[in-house]
Amino acid sequence: MIRLGYPCENLTLRASTNHTLRLASLSEERARAKAAENLADLERILRWNPKEGFHLFRIGQHLIPFASHPAFPYDWERAHGAELARLGALARALGQRLSMHPGQYVNPGSPSPKVVERSLAELRYSARVLSLLQAEEGVLVLHLGGVYGDRRRALRRFVENLRGEGEVLRYLALENDERLWSVEEVLEAAEALGVGVVVDALHHALNPGRLSLKEALALAFSTWRGRPKVHLSSQDPGKRPGAHAFFVAREDWERLFGALPGPADLMLEAKGKERALEPVLDKRGA
Repeated sequence: MIRLGYPCENLTLRASTNHTLRLASLSEERARAKAAENLADLERILRWNPKEGFHLFRIGQHLIPFASHPAFPYDWERAHGAELARLGALARALGQRLSMHPGQYVNPGSPSPKVVERSLAELRYSARVLSLLQAEEGVLVLHLGGVYGDRRRALRRFVENLRGEGEVLRYLALENDERLWSVEEVLEAAEALGVGVVVDALHHALNPGRLSLKEALALAFSTWRGRPKVHLSSQDPGKRPGAHAFFVAREDWERLFGALPGPADLMLEAKGKERALEPVLDKRGA
């Protein structure tokens, strides 16, 4: 059985969990207003999803804008904890699995102590959001980041800098990328940390290493204690390799579907969000 989800916003509802502001204009009043808007839209999305057959949702990193920044002006956990708990209970009641996915700027394997410090702060914020939501199946997806001229040393730094992060590791899952880290290499870091591996099918097509998609999925699925997560999107033909198209192409859907070794939770990373599978469904007569 495949369960479907999409990230950050719902185009049909015009709802987003990523309303943000500029750091230069950060104030308590503005941050609270954006957080309230994001939390209200999260509820709208959670209530809409099960009616339309979606069981996963990735919350935007700006749910509480700049919450991990040293200049953040108030205690966001105290201010929003009760509302997060309520929304988490709603998500569980509606069968919604929640996740977060910090961006490329989060890099615990960096040789820069300042980058590592900022990266860990963002990861701790993300994990704390999932904890306040009581997201038992929650997932915090992360790429390995740069190689900095020595991928073995970068991998060691990545693992060592995360070893003591208990709350982060509770949710963490590592994802392959389209250029630097293949599934086989990500598996090494994941095994060292005792976390799961998310296979991104588009990234794997661009950076397969020595594994077929079927082999990569089988190895990745063995790292999960619960339901494995997989990412699916199609290449935008007019953009750089790895850029997501608006829809998922039928051939990409069928390629992944044929390679899956078992039940999975499938995050549709297409720009079309909840509309990503429209071409597939149309051609199947749905």
